[in-house]
Amino acid sequence: MTTYAKGLEGVIANESALSNVEGAEGRLSYLGYSIDELVAHCTFEEVTHLLHHGHLPNQTELNALDQELRTQRELPQGVLDFLKSAPKDANPMDVLRTGVSMLGLYDKRAKVGEPDMAANALIAISLVAKTPVIVAAFHRFRQGLELPPVRTDLSEAAHFLYLINGEAPSERATKILDVAYTLHADHGMNASTFSARVTVATLSDFYSAMTSAIGTLKGPLHGGANEGVIHMLEKIGSLDQVEAFVEGKLERKEKIMGIGHRVYKVLDPRAPHLRKLAIELTEELGEPKWIQMSERIAQIMRERKGLNANVDFYSATVYHSLNIPTDLFTPIFAIARMSGWTAQVLEQLRDNRLYRPLTLYTGPSELSKVTPIEQR
Repeated sequence: MTTYAKGLEGVIANESALSNVEGAEGRLSYLGYSIDELVAHCTFEEVTHLLHHGHLPNQTELNALDQELRTQRELPQGVLDFLKSAPKDANPMDVLRTGVSMLGLYDKRAKVGEPDMAANALIAISLVAKTPVIVAAFHRFRQGLELPPVRTDLSEAAHFLYLINGEAPSERATKILDVAYTLHADHGMNASTFSARVTVATLSDFYSAMTSAIGTLKGPLHGGANEGVIHMLEKIGSLDQVEAFVEGKLERKEKIMGIGHRVYKVLDPRAPHLRKLAIELTEELGEPKWIQMSERIAQIMRERKGLNANVDFYSATVYHSLNIPTDLFTPIFAIARMSGWTAQVLEQLRDNRLYRPLTLYTGPSELSKVTPIEQR
């Protein structure tokens, strides 16, 4: 008899060498490198190379990847025209989803059917390079500002901050965003990765797979949680209101955003890195209340429910402290995860099989005769 697992929980659907999420132990690694090692010693570009090629780059390989990323940043004019014409109050994730889909219209390499792996590898890098430019361009255009000229002398993190602010960022801000990118680059068979792999497994094109992933990440039970954390903190307002707010949520059996994780049964291994940055940033800015409220919420939830903070809980405070608009938090998640999504799709295509799970049918067991319409 086939086992039923609601939400496919615990079901192994494929093999992957890319990231290992060890929920019970609270560990995350990419191709055998712990997230702690990668954050301490590598840049996001090095992590992207690791995910795409299976090994950390030497200096020559890193230089080649940097060059490739930096020369792929320009957007087609048609995409820029769309970004300028999009409603200024549109959800940036909706704009990103549509912008990435539009990229496929201008890329003759994007084909359905048996994959051209060499072409797909180039598309993957192009997507990593162009995704942040789409997000930044819409953000500038909705303010009535022009997009600063695309540069080729900045890292991925530095270039995004430059585009949204119009000036080169500090080394400190660049490093913080680079760490956040690394922490979000890949995470096993999460919902958006699964949707990307399901889409490309039909031998649809690469851009369709990324569009599926972005649409999935948008949901508040996945990538949208970090925006929910800031909205929650703003609603609470001050440290002395935290306990009453949390108690009210628990009494109503409502979710506390950024607390708990579908896989991790202990502390999310990404959270301590962002917690450290959040503490440092809020102290530097003289705005400690954000991290103070966060810490108190986390303490109450550990004591009352045995639940820990996840990566979204602290990334929200980090992005807020970098003066990044709240509705760009989830797009930044997508920017970072594009490296993992593209690597996952490339891996899927190397040994592809169409996903076709079963459904536990719960409808009528007896077949009925159709009653003529005039007798219904």
